[in-house]
Amino acid sequence: MATSVSREEQLNLNGILPEPQTKKLTDLPTELLEYILCFPALKHVDVCNVSCCCKRLHDVCHGSGKVWGNQYKLRWPRLQRFYRQNESCDWLREYKTRHRVGIQIRRTVESISKRFFTEVVSKDRCSLGMPGHFCEDELLFLLNSDKRKNLTLKYYAKKILYFLRQQNILRSLKSFLEQPAEQQSALEGAVLVDQYCNPLADVTLDGVSLQLDEIGEKVKKVLRLKSPTHPSLRALQGEGVLEDLELQRQVLCALNAVLYEQLQYKGNEGDYYNPLNSYIHQVLLRRTGIPISLSVLYMTLAGRLGVQLEPVNFPNHFLLRWSQRPRGSQDITDFVYIDAFGKGKQLTAKECEYLIGHQVTADYYSSISTTEVLLRMVGNLLNIGKRGEGNEKSYQLLRDSLDLYLTINPDNVQYLLLQARLYFHLGIWPEKVLDILQHIQALDPSQHGAVGYLVQHTLEHIQHKKHPVTPEVKRRSAPEHLEVQFSVGLIMKHKRSGYNCVIYGWDPKCTMSQEWITTMRVHQLSSGANQPFYNVLVQDGTCRYAAQENLEPHSSPLEIGHPEVGRYFSLFAESHYVANEELQTRYPEDMAETLGTVEETNLTVHDAH
Repeated sequence: MATSVSREEQLNLNGILPEPQTKKLTDLPTELLEYILCFPALKHVDVCNVSCCCKRLHDVCHGSGKVWGNQYKLRWPRLQRFYRQNESCDWLREYKTRHRVGIQIRRTVESISKRFFTEVVSKDRCSLGMPGHFCEDELLFLLNSDKRKNLTLKYYAKKILYFLRQQNILRSLKSFLEQPAEQQSALEGAVLVDQYCNPLADVTLDGVSLQLDEIGEKVKKVLRLKSPTHPSLRALQGEGVLEDLELQRQVLCALNAVLYEQLQYKGNEGDYYNPLNSYIHQVLLRRTGIPISLSVLYMTLAGRLGVQLEPVNFPNHFLLRWSQRPRGSQDITDFVYIDAFGKGKQLTAKECEYLIGHQVTADYYSSISTTEVLLRMVGNLLNIGKRGEGNEKSYQLLRDSLDLYLTINPDNVQYLLLQARLYFHLGIWPEKVLDILQHIQALDPSQHGAVGYLVQHTLEHIQHKKHPVTPEVKRRSAPEHLEVQFSVGLIMKHKRSGYNCVIYGWDPKCTMSQEWITTMRVHQLSSGANQPFYNVLVQDGTCRYAAQENLEPHSSPLEIGHPEVGRYFSLFAESHYVANEELQTRYPEDMAETLGTVEETNLTVHDAH
């Protein structure tokens, strides 16, 4: 019986193989292609190359798809919080924008070193005109790169990030101040003050509230032991106010037991004028503060447990008051006054006067608004800044607290004038100084004398900036510099005081005033003022002017943790610091000398061993 054979089978029987059916990458399902192209080893360049191969792969790598979304998330993970989960987005466009911002930020930061080496960076120079969250992400990337390299780049990146965050916080503060008074929380206001003065710290209202929640739970635990049926144990946080005085008293007793006995919170009498006492996150961390910061915490905790306390702007010692009568009473004897600085001690109106040693009028026992609480808090910081030593740290605190105070109370002539004088003294933002002076003149024409003086000198400063003086170049080979033994970048030890430091400048002879020379007892040195003196950055964060006979190269060089190191040096090279381009221009022959001294010191140490 004949068997029918197909044509294909006939071809096979004749020894001719059929062409294999080849599978191509592009034949795979889209989901599988996306999975492959999201492999972590692939970079954005690889995705670009793949998408250029054919229309199929180009379509898979479309801007709003998973592939570019994955590339964006892998490269900039910190930015994910700005997008909702499964949000539809043109990831390719976002990627390109973020990439361009990164390039522009780096160029901007690199240019700042040359422009601001001799002056304080002012806020008007830090406006970048780019998406804020992209700018911040790139600045954080620069700051978190290799710890010992690019020190100058990091120094100015930190300055810019500081200012950008402050601008955002000021916007939040203005929105806060626009809320109705009854909706303003003293805790939120205190956190905003804290954030503005510490913009690089991780301080959030949610984080602070969470810590207070933990303290509140401890208070409830103590309260449960004394009064198992207490209504504050059942009520949700902030729900209702206790009317019964005995129930309120039980809450305050439990709060005192937890805060001052169990957790050991206390007033910082030994270091009262430390600004950390005013920052809420530091008060929680260190468990110490001043009357106003401890009062904000105490009042917030009491409020969450149903006891309404009011802030009292008592002179020299901030207090809280607890009403013993129906609401609305203005009789000062109808209140018990609570000293949060004094372990929650309860006082009568008369006993409050003993705290400050003199009598006051009834007005000082009145409750104040949240805005007034913030003004008092910022006023404390202002006074600390004015008491400072005239270094960059105290100037920064003064600038920050003035910004805050004038945001809350923009027409305070006294502080407007102080701000203008501060900017003038620091030689920054002359155009802003003129605006401030014009505002002062409009508010109070009687200030025309002080205003006129500052206007004249500010205009001179603006003219001077148009024709900057070429900085002095100091060459070691010059005859007048032959006695200079040390060079910039060397890590030194002070023979008498024992501190570690790095040299960032020198003079062939002491250039300080006669008053300074007398105060520092320079005449008691063997060579007096007639010897080289060195500008040094000290490990403790200070800048000093040290005589040559008091310094010696450090036998075991170490990093100097000074905030200004990046202003002068680009790299820590284990044994010394490498001067940045600007400092090398000032001292063109010093780096060779530094390397020679380091080699000589290493040989001496090696021979000793």
